Amino acid sequence: MATTRRLPAGAKQRALLTVQRLAGAYPEAHTELRFNDPFQLLVAVILSAQTTDVRVNLVTPGLFARYPDAAAFAVAEPGELEAVLRPTGFFRSKTRAVIEMSQDLVRLHGGEVPGQMEELVKLRGVGRKTANVVLGVAFGVPGFPVDTHVQRLTRLLRLTTATDPEKIEADIMRMVPAAEWTELSLRLILHGRRICVARRPRCRDCVLNDFCPSAFRA
Repeated sequence: MATTRRLPAGAKQRALLTVQRLAGAYPEAHTELRFNDPFQLLVAVILSAQTTDVRVNLVTPGLFARYPDAAAFAVAEPGELEAVLRPTGFFRSKTRAVIEMSQDLVRLHGGEVPGQMEELVKLRGVGRKTANVVLGVAFGVPGFPVDTHVQRLTRLLRLTTATDPEKIEADIMRMVPAAEWTELSLRLILHGRRICVARRPRCRDCVLNDFCPSAFRA
């Protein structure tokens, strides 16, 4: 019989305080990616790997004008698409990912983005993090996307000892009400970009510094 992994001491209390404090600091939880529909969000999230949302937002207006839907991406000429995606970095792998994802979307769902985790992760190039973003932001389905900021901050706050994103996701979902999952992830990302910066965390300016175990030490 599988056993539930033990959480760090005080993790649930810290998790609920984190939800409360970050909600006050970032009342308008949102992704900084710009999109007009679930498909555009799905593409933008794939493109955001290993780059900034700002850089993705510079590329996507022209990208979506040229390739307006999954059907257009599915038949895109790779070399032409690579040229458009080059500014986002890792453009060859991203080109392959968005083309293959679009081909699967057309073949399996008529080009429409499904609103279920089990269907999204069947698409090539779509993992749980990407699926959770799309479900939470585009469909209002609670989920806890774990990107590098979320992974780093949940460990600094001692909310989990896990390093695997799926285990981190499971740990947070055990402690935090489902209605808060998506917003908590988005707020942790904003906090990681603005205050708890990896190379030089601004602990004095952090609204979590009175209970964060890593405050003034990270």
